[in-house]
Amino acid sequence: MEEIDAEESEEARLRAERRESEKEREDERRANRVAVRDATGASSATGRRKTSVARVTIRPGDGAVTINDRPFDAHIPDINHRAMMIRPFLVTDTMGLFDVHASVRGGGLSGQAQAIRHGLARALELYEPDFRPALKKEGMLTRDPRKVERKKPGRKKARKAFQWVKR
Repeated sequence: MEEIDAEESEEARLRAERRESEKEREDERRANRVAVRDATGASSATGRRKTSVARVTIRPGDGAVTINDRPFDAHIPDINHRAMMIRPFLVTDTMGLFDVHASVRGGGLSGQAQAIRHGLARALELYEPDFRPALKKEGMLTRDPRKVERKKPGRKKARKAFQWVKR
């Protein structure tokens, strides 16, 4: 019985050491993350979704958002897409503290809005590395890799086949 207790305590000690070393590694990684800003205090990042690519620049300001040199609401008329797009500011509690300039190409409005959201989240993380855990938890730093599947030969669409008739 004492042998079993000794083995269990040894396992617990090893687990505690492993946890401690992982925590030290994470602290070291966190210390290595530094803010990336240019001379004007701006941070830039690229966001992608479907076939859309957005180049997003944030700088301290009064909250003005321009997309392709147009106002935010003129470029993206759907309120749901707009809400999705500014979500990184809500998560990091920085609404109205940054001016945003985005240049987006390709895809439709939904893909463009999601590409801008991805770029915003990445730019915020570069501006202030302490925002990373909140953005990561919400899944905004992960690029959504899903794209439209290509049409296959001999089929109507990517997977849909022509109607089959026996006689």
